[in-house]
Amino acid sequence: MKLHYYSDTDSLYIELAERPSADSQEVAEGVVADFDGDGNIVGFDIQHASLKLDLHEVETVALPI
Repeated sequence: MKLHYYSDTDSLYIELAERPSADSQEVAEGVVADFDGDGNIVGFDIQHASLKLDLHEVETVALPI
């Protein structure tokens, strides 16, 4: 999983899989889910991220490494 923040557009892309997106669907206002050709989710795009999320800290909990 990768987090990509773009300050010029204040958007956060959460990449869940390194596969190309074949379809996108807005699941909430300003939140778009991307799907691959098989319908699996590959990422989320969050517009106006700094207004919706606390971007000052990222924390992980109990990841199976």
